[in-house]
Amino acid sequence: MLKRIHLTSPFRLVLCAVSSVYLLAITASAQQGPPGGPPPNKSTPVEAGELRETWNDRVSQGPPVGVFPEFEGWSMGTAMPLPRSEHAVAEMDGKIWVLGGYPPGRLPSNLVQVYDSATGRWSLGPTLPQPIHHTHVAAVGGKLYMIGGEIDGASTGRPEKFVANVWMHDPKVGGWVARSPMRTARSGGGKAVIDGKIYVAGGRPPGGSAFEVYDPATDKWEKLPDLPTQRNHLAMVALNGKIYVAGGRFGPGAGAQRTDVVEIYDPATRKWTKSAPLPAPRGGITGAVVNGCMFVFGGEGEQKHVLGLTPNTYGYDPRSDKWTTLPNLPIAVHGLKGSAVINGRIFLPGGGITLGGNSGTNAMQVYRPAMKCE
Repeated sequence: MLKRIHLTSPFRLVLCAVSSVYLLAITASAQQGPPGGPPPNKSTPVEAGELRETWNDRVSQGPPVGVFPEFEGWSMGTAMPLPRSEHAVAEMDGKIWVLGGYPPGRLPSNLVQVYDSATGRWSLGPTLPQPIHHTHVAAVGGKLYMIGGEIDGASTGRPEKFVANVWMHDPKVGGWVARSPMRTARSGGGKAVIDGKIYVAGGRPPGGSAFEVYDPATDKWEKLPDLPTQRNHLAMVALNGKIYVAGGRFGPGAGAQRTDVVEIYDPATRKWTKSAPLPAPRGGITGAVVNGCMFVFGGEGEQKHVLGLTPNTYGYDPRSDKWTTLPNLPIAVHGLKGSAVINGRIFLPGGGITLGGNSGTNAMQVYRPAMKCE
């Protein structure tokens, strides 16, 4: 049976109010700077093609995670200095990496924002080779790999272009190094890592069925059996040695038909199977794994929601093959390509807060799930 938790209207109002207080408190703490020293006061202009932004050190740091109380497992972390949507997210060595995407205005960015969970501070990372959005990023062996994505398009006035490029960043060396490209150019798919190999599935048409695996050790790609249900803007995770692909939408636009289909790939048998579907069709979602459970967050395309979004959180238990409806996101978002998990908490930095990509936020929502599947 599907367990549904219905939040009453007063509780929703309290949760929204608390979220606002969190954001104000985080901003105030960031402006105060580190204890015992003067606050940083450096504003740095940053550019990427037509995009002009300013990185301000005064809002780049905040209190440690866990300082503020949680409500139904949700709290707010230190906001990103630069708002983003349709960006890639990954965790490596206790740091959260946010690559590319775009702010409100939908001009693509080549910037990398890095959050250090130990210090509670954001910093600028190594600039990407070019402005990009809807890309994928994975961490393997202490290195980052940025895979595929989309250049131009959005608000540039130029036609969108899907790319198959792969770039590697080694923090010990710096910069980005080109690696072997994917076999299929695409954006807005999903990625997951098993045994040091990066699996990439789905993506905007015509790459919606493409499924490939990359071995960083050999710098080679291998084509795998197609994703049975072609889709993009999906949630994808590695769980118990298998790949789970959940939800997504069939077409390229925000109004495209969404799906509730969940499909599982077993690298041992090289075959796809189906599991229980999502509680409802969802697209523009992201996923994470904690406590042996898969979690799916947010999405867009819901006509009944005032902003066209889906604030839902779903949890999946692979032992029973069942989904549970969990407390909603404090802020409904879509457009995150990945998430970060640190010490049992799921970090969701940024995302679009209205239908479409013209509303990137800098809020970082943090979820500590109580659900366990182990």
